[in-house]
Amino acid sequence: MAVTTEQFCLNLHNGLIEQARQSTCPHYDDRECDDIDLLVIHNISLPPSQFGGPYIDQFFAGCLDPEVDRFFKEIAGIRVSSHLLIRRDGELVQYVPFHKRAWHAGVSSFNGREKCNDFSIGIELEGTDEIPYEDIQYEVLAKVTKLLMTAYPKITQDRITGHCNIAPGRKTDPGPAFDWEHYFRFLPDFE
Repeated sequence: MAVTTEQFCLNLHNGLIEQARQSTCPHYDDRECDDIDLLVIHNISLPPSQFGGPYIDQFFAGCLDPEVDRFFKEIAGIRVSSHLLIRRDGELVQYVPFHKRAWHAGVSSFNGREKCNDFSIGIELEGTDEIPYEDIQYEVLAKVTKLLMTAYPKITQDRITGHCNIAPGRKTDPGPAFDWEHYFRFLPDFE
């Protein structure tokens, strides 16, 4: 069975968006429940505040070369992932099928429920807390969000949040540069 909205098609059998570039990632496992009801927005740039290049793919694949940048020495052994990445040019990359548990939230809690990785989908935006995101990123994010809200109806607008809100004091992303109001304008429940 497939779900389609605005140019994106999600194959519910394999948990993949057909239009996304698929990138290898070993950092995921089986979910402990099938109750996917939260969408978490993150940001990432590697090296910090630099965009483009192969480093995000390499990081999520576990093959980041620590000799390329001194920051990479700090993170090269970390095992993390995300379901999706939206690059600055709007390219959509998928690392983990949605029915699997990506390791994006870490120690986290939403509305008193801990271990957000168990019940959430994580989307990374290529960016930083301080640099404004590109319009194309908001457009792709909104299209993907609508697709996910259709496939997983428990994800509602009030169940879309930033990493900063599920791991306060530990995480700050997507940061003040992310325009929540602009993003929500694209979604059907915006008032």
